[in-house]
Amino acid sequence: MDSDEQRAPYDPMPHGPAEVGLGPWPGEWPTGPGSEVYDARLLAEGDRRNVVDRYRYWTMEAIVADLDNRRHDFHVAIENWQHDFNIGTIVRTANAFLAAEVHIVGRRRWNRRGAMVTDRYQHIRHHESAEDLAAYLHQPGEEQNVRLLGIDNLPGSAHLETMDLPRRVCFLFGQEGPGLSESAREACDGTFSIAQFGSTRSINASGAAAIAMHTWIREYADLSGDAAWRG
Repeated sequence: MDSDEQRAPYDPMPHGPAEVGLGPWPGEWPTGPGSEVYDARLLAEGDRRNVVDRYRYWTMEAIVADLDNRRHDFHVAIENWQHDFNIGTIVRTANAFLAAEVHIVGRRRWNRRGAMVTDRYQHIRHHESAEDLAAYLHQPGEEQNVRLLGIDNLPGSAHLETMDLPRRVCFLFGQEGPGLSESAREACDGTFSIAQFGSTRSINASGAAAIAMHTWIREYADLSGDAAWRG
C-alpha cells in the first residue's frame, strides 16, 4: 500500500474487518480476453485499495476507462480561495455518485486528504475564475451546454426540493462561511437553496454538495440491475 493510501484513523469502522480488500489472487492468474484490466502487482500482492469489489485487482487506468463509460451528466464545482477543507470530501462524494467532472475555481492547489485517493479516479479541472468555468460549460448547442447553478440562500433562489432540475447541470459551491463570491453569483445561470428547519444559518458546504448530487441521482440515475452498488 502506498504511503498516501494509508487508511484514516476512523477507517475501518469499529466493528468492521481489520483491513479492506483482498490478498493475493488465489490460483492461476486471469488470462485471455478481458485479462488486460488486471494489474500484475496487485494480483501478486493483494488489493487493499478503497475500491468496490467490481474493480479488485484492476489497474487504475482500467477503472477510470470503465467509469468513463458510465459517468453521469452532472458536474460539481467549488471555489477555492482559502484552501477549503471541504474540497476533498466533495471530490470523494462526486466519485461515489459518478460525476462527469469536478471543477476547482480559484487556487489550483487544494487539500486532497479528504478525497481518500478518489481524486485519482475522478476528472478534475481547474479554472482561474467562475467566468472561465461558465465559458467552459456553456458550449454551443443544446446537447453540449451545461447549466451552472450555484447554491446560496439568496432572495429569489429556487427551492432544490421542488425545482425542475436540469439533467446537464453543474452545481457550484462557495467557500465555507462566506458562500459564493460576487463574481460566482454573476456567472451562474441561477441559484438554489436547500430547505432547513433548525436554528443554524447554513449547512456545511460538503453536506450541501452531497444533498445536491443525490437529488440529481434520485431524478436521473439508472438504479436497475447492477448499474448501482450499495457497498
